[in-house]
This record gives sequence, C-alpha cells and structure tokens, in this order.
Amino acid sequence: MTYQYAVERADYADLASGKVFYNQAGQPAFPIRLTSEIFQRCAAIRAQHGEYAKAVVYDPCCGSGYLLSTLGYLHAEGIQRLIGSDIAPEVLRTAALNLSLLTMTGLEQRRNAIVQMVEQYGKESHRDALAAIERMTPRIRDLQIETTTFLADATDPAAIKATLTPASVQIVIADVPYGLHSMWQGAHLGDPLASMLTALQAVLAPKAVVAICTDKAQKAQHPDFRRVDQFQMGKRRITLLMSL
Repeated sequence: MTYQYAVERADYADLASGKVFYNQAGQPAFPIRLTSEIFQRCAAIRAQHGEYAKAVVYDPCCGSGYLLSTLGYLHAEGIQRLIGSDIAPEVLRTAALNLSLLTMTGLEQRRNAIVQMVEQYGKESHRDALAAIERMTPRIRDLQIETTTFLADATDPAAIKATLTPASVQIVIADVPYGLHSMWQGAHLGDPLASMLTALQAVLAPKAVVAICTDKAQKAQHPDFRRVDQFQMGKRRITLLMSL
C-alpha cells in the first residue's frame, strides 16, 4: 500500500507503547503511522461529503486506548471528542489512563511516577521516558479534547446506546479481534462484524465514516453499509464504510 496522507516516515519514538503511554499486557500496539493514515482518509471522505467540523471519534474495541490516544496527540485539531469502549474492564482502566495523558494533569501524574522510577531504579529507559514527556508537554498543553471510556460489548446495540446519544459519532475506527492475540467476546457472535455494524447504526451521524481493521480472512460488510475505500497494510485489511 502507498500512503496517501501519512506520507512522511515520522519518528514516533516518544509515542511508543510503554514509554510514556501505558502498556497493557496482551494488547497489541496499533501502528501509529497507520492510525494517522486511517483518520486522514476518513476526514477526507467526510470533506468530500461537505463535512468539515471536528469529529467525535469512537473505537468500540478500544483495548488499552493506545490507538485513540496516539490519534488524539497527532490530530487533535480535527477531533472534538475521543470515545473508547471495550468488553474487558481491566483494559478499560489502561485506556482511561492513556487518554488522560492528553491532559496536563494526566501527563504530570505520569511524569511524577516516572521520576520515582528513575530515583528507585536509575534505568536509562526511564530517563528516556522523562525526556519524551518534556518534548510532548508543549503539544499536550494546547490540546482540548474531551475523552470518554465505558464498558460495552461492541456487538450489543443496547450497551452502546446506553452511553452514546443517537447520531453523535462522525468517525469510527475499530481494530477488531483477529484471533491471534484476541478473540471476539459477547452475546451476539453469529457474525460479530455484522453485529458490531448493526450496533453502531443508531449512534452514527449522517455521513459518518466507519473504518474497520481486520485480517484478510474477515470481511467488513453489511447490507446497510457501502464500501467507500479499502486498502491493505501487511496482514491488515482496512475497510472504510458509510451508511446507505
């Protein structure tokens, strides 16, 4: 695949999972450059349909929140609110911590914790993390993004509608379970991808764009959605959909 928007091979070392952003055991770190490319493709499609306002971005399979957090850091100017949900409460705690790093309060708490690690262990990796925080601080100081996390089965319409208001989400980005490091869970598992798309319908704004990341064996399709873009990156297939 040729990148259309994230064309520069930027240095994302400061944003590496486990450095400043929190790492959750068993949760893969979604590639940052790919996150940027997906968001910018979604934004471009919205613009083609006359939608230019900042987007509410929702990840119904957010895991540790790493995808959303790095997205917010890179593209805050185009984002009003970041929302993440997951079926596993233990990963949601990490997601909330990661999203808190988009605020000065959360970043300062992380800095204080790493200072203690430096004093206790004296590791070079902790000093590197402190240096990364210093470089990130000017950017974080200017960010104004609302963030929300909540517990929900991504395939359950009632669970999603219990927290999100109708027609409130402009962009969905979901890295769904592939079966390698994660498996689908929940009550609506006949066709989990189709069930998730059904569950999302009520909360999607008009002209919303849904980006689904799967392996090549899964197909993101639904009779009430049309495909507007698709590309592959390594083992991942990214499909962009809009409601009919």
